[in-house]
Amino acid sequence: MDRASPPTRADYRVLYEIPTRWLDNDIYGHVNNVNYYSYFDTAIAHFLIGEGGLDPWRDPIVGFCVESGCRFHRGIRFPDRVTAGLRVTKVGRSSVRWEIGIFRNDEHEAAADGHFVHVFVERAKERPAPVPPPIRAALARLLVASDQSSP
Repeated sequence: MDRASPPTRADYRVLYEIPTRWLDNDIYGHVNNVNYYSYFDTAIAHFLIGEGGLDPWRDPIVGFCVESGCRFHRGIRFPDRVTAGLRVTKVGRSSVRWEIGIFRNDEHEAAADGHFVHVFVERAKERPAPVPPPIRAALARLLVASDQSSP
């Protein structure tokens, strides 16, 4: 199976720095795979709250992750600096597909890249709902053509 080259920082519309923590390392001395999903979620939350105006504690419409995936290219260790890049490849009526790149220190190519699919739902009923207009407008700023090599 041919493996696509890792994406680069230039492939993403916005970048967020996320510090690694001592507890991110596993017994093998590198950031454990589960923490990459936390980095994905953290970057997306920063964007939704800061750019989309989401109030995750009170808004009646919130996003649930219904699918995720990650490809690993090279390891990260505490105390490395992590930068998460975000882009959006699809916005539907009630869903969005995020693509995220995780970069180690000042490296140009991603140490890992992956995706999250969020479905926006009514908080009370947990049923799909249209993406709120302020969030849809913010997502439009991250929208790029879909990359078929991404997971």
